[in-house]
Amino acid sequence: MIDRLEKEVDMLERHLQVLKMVIENEPIGIVKMSNETGYPHHKVRYSLRVLEEENLIEPSSQGAITTERTEEFVSELDGKLDETIGTLEGMKIDGIAEVES
Repeated sequence: MIDRLEKEVDMLERHLQVLKMVIENEPIGIVKMSNETGYPHHKVRYSLRVLEEENLIEPSSQGAITTERTEEFVSELDGKLDETIGTLEGMKIDGIAEVES
């Protein structure tokens, strides 16, 4: 169960790293992003597709570029991450040294 959560967090981290690269370097292509991040091309391509589906980036002939929605998303991101962290913190089971059978 936790393994799945860790994989989702890793994937979200990659998506956000790709988005940050687009914001800082637009237009930017898959090869450059792959070379700079160390992620394989197929993982960068998948992240770009997810970001495009969320309307955070769009393709251009020179590479990925931001959209009108990108700035709003970025401005709300820290708050949403803080809420999620709070939820995860509330899920901790503290004070139990050993689960009795």
